[in-house]
Amino acid sequence: MEPLHDERRPANAGRKVAARNRAALIAAAREIYAEHGLGAPLSAIARRAGVGQGVLYRHFPDRAAVATAVLEENVRQIEQVAAADGADIAQVLGVLTWHLAESTAFIGLLHADGAAGGSGVPEYAAALSERAERAIRALLPDGHRLAADPDDLMLAVAMVSGAATGPTRQHREGRACAAWRLLGVEVGPVRPYEG
Repeated sequence: MEPLHDERRPANAGRKVAARNRAALIAAAREIYAEHGLGAPLSAIARRAGVGQGVLYRHFPDRAAVATAVLEENVRQIEQVAAADGADIAQVLGVLTWHLAESTAFIGLLHADGAAGGSGVPEYAAALSERAERAIRALLPDGHRLAADPDDLMLAVAMVSGAATGPTRQHREGRACAAWRLLGVEVGPVRPYEG
């Protein structure tokens, strides 16, 4: 049966749907990993995102690719808030702190190479860390306590990430904020960047 000339096929939303699915998978992975750790089944991520496992594997061939995508998204949000008009260091540290509390399961991943007898932080994680450091450092005002020594900023971030432990995101956030307070650093509202 041939379609009539005035009938139209529905538009193929291919790339839009693919981008939406990828974003949903990353958001779901962040939640699942925060709740159950990096060992959570990938099927749970697909279910939370509302897609089939085949869709997950089309975007991410393995568990490491999912984790890397979440880390990449965390850094991208930190870069976005740092680049926003009127951004200040406290706002950026608030977003960073949200990611430390929400994605705390990834702290072990960042240091897994060193624990296995490797040379330290995996190359992709080091590159992401450098991007986050550049974004944050660009907003450090002269005389800020994290600008006193070139190593102070990332040492403080490492200390706060080490403190961001506990059974719930709220507990981890409270500990991270307490660590910033003990370091004498003001942090803005702890929330994701929604730009």
